[in-house]
Order: sequence, then structure tokens, then C-alpha cells
Amino acid sequence: MARRRSIYLPGFRHANPIPVASQVGPILVSGALTGRDPATQQMPATLDEQCANVFGHVEALMAAAGATTDDIVKMTFHLADPADREPLNRQWTAMFPDPQSRPARQVIAARLDGGALVHCELMAVLGEPAVGEES
Repeated sequence: MARRRSIYLPGFRHANPIPVASQVGPILVSGALTGRDPATQQMPATLDEQCANVFGHVEALMAAAGATTDDIVKMTFHLADPADREPLNRQWTAMFPDPQSRPARQVIAARLDGGALVHCELMAVLGEPAVGEES
């Protein structure tokens, strides 16, 4: 049995032969999650729609890994316009409403292609109890 597990999602794929994420032991790391619509495969025109799709892909990825968004420890967002964070912040606070239990986050200015306005990468630790929880 392979030590590493590749994770793929229905409705989301890369143009190159790479998985959406890779898992080794309890560590899960994604590639770039874009705002492409999973139903139409089209890139929406607005950052609002793309952010909603990105966060939908995050939830789908975590479910495919047998995990939840509570297992995410860091998210990195690449924004075409890093000053326009409101759509990102709306999705962020909806997914992580508790300020005491949010992953680390970084936003980087990026030149994105194919009409993309946002990309996201994440790292998660699966199956580990949070600090203060019993195992």
C-alpha cells in the first residue's frame, strides 16, 4: 500500500496530471483550489462567486479526506487584487465563525490566469485532537 494518498474531487480537476490534494499520515496538503464552478466548469466573472466556489471546494476536499474544516491549520489565498478582501472575509467568517478557532491565513498578491481572481491552498492535520481535548 502506498504511503501517500492522492485525493481527487468530482467536478474539480487540474489541467495537468495532479491531484487536488495529497495526504501522508495525518498531514493533508492541497494544490491550488480555484473558483471554477463545479457544475459548469466555467470561471465566474466576480470575486464573490469565485470565493464561494473556492470555499465549496474546501468543504468537498475535507469531506473526501474524511475530515472537516476544523482540521485545517493554514490557508493561503492568492488574490488578483489583494486590497479586495471583503468577499474572501465573508466566506472566511461563515466557515470559521469562532475567532478563537480559525486557521492561520495568508493573502498574497498574484497574477492569475484563465479569469481566476483567487486561488487557495491549505494544510490540515487529520485525526488529531485539538489542544485540551482528550484523545
